[in-house]
Amino acid sequence: MQAVIEKEGNGIIARFDRQYNHSVEKVWDALTENDKLEKWMSNLEIKDLRKDGNIQFHFNDGSGKSFDMKIRDFRERAVLEFEWGDGWVRFESSPEKGGCALILTESISTLSNHTSKDLAGWHVCLDMLGEVLDGRAIDFPMDAWEKWHEEYIIAVKRIDG
Repeated sequence: MQAVIEKEGNGIIARFDRQYNHSVEKVWDALTENDKLEKWMSNLEIKDLRKDGNIQFHFNDGSGKSFDMKIRDFRERAVLEFEWGDGWVRFESSPEKGGCALILTESISTLSNHTSKDLAGWHVCLDMLGEVLDGRAIDFPMDAWEKWHEEYIIAVKRIDG
């Protein structure tokens, strides 16, 4: 399901809602344990998991370049929020009947040509997270990313007027 995108100031808020048939603990571990995180979002590495701790973003382009992002909010098994460019990304997990609800919210302060790429990336990564939780490791599905990228180009244009 496509993210819900709403205008906020000059930027947008995008909200991805997912339901996984797994416990909050299993979903949380996939978000915060590096050996699991790398299977669905290989750019991220948890360095210091606490409020005011940090996450490292690796470019994964062979350059060895990376940068640190501050963890803005953290509550064990419930909230992980960190800097993301000029905005932020927030994961919220909660128990649901038969599994876990996961909400990813991204605040994008300035719209650019990269916005739709970023949204498509999160969309595909959340799908990959579901596969990893189900015990299937998959490579990044570029064809799915391209499809979602086209959808998010339209969605961002619609919201940006």
